[in-house]
Amino acid sequence: MEKKLNEFKPGERGVVLRIDGEGKIRRRLFDMGVTPGAEIVLRKLAPLGDPVEVTLRGYELTLRKAEASCVMMEVKHA
Repeated sequence: MEKKLNEFKPGERGVVLRIDGEGKIRRRLFDMGVTPGAEIVLRKLAPLGDPVEVTLRGYELTLRKAEASCVMMEVKHA
């Protein structure tokens, strides 16, 4: 099942399929290690959903909602 990272609930995990953003957002995500094949676990959501905290490649990362909406994920079931 595919969905965007910003649609995940806390505790959900998945694998990055692709990055849909362009330009600076795409480059920023790649620089932070958000690349196809990387596993991401959504840790926390701020009260209004922005930002989101994820675990990626063994470290904690905070993404803006706009950035998270560019990351298309394949949901992994536990």
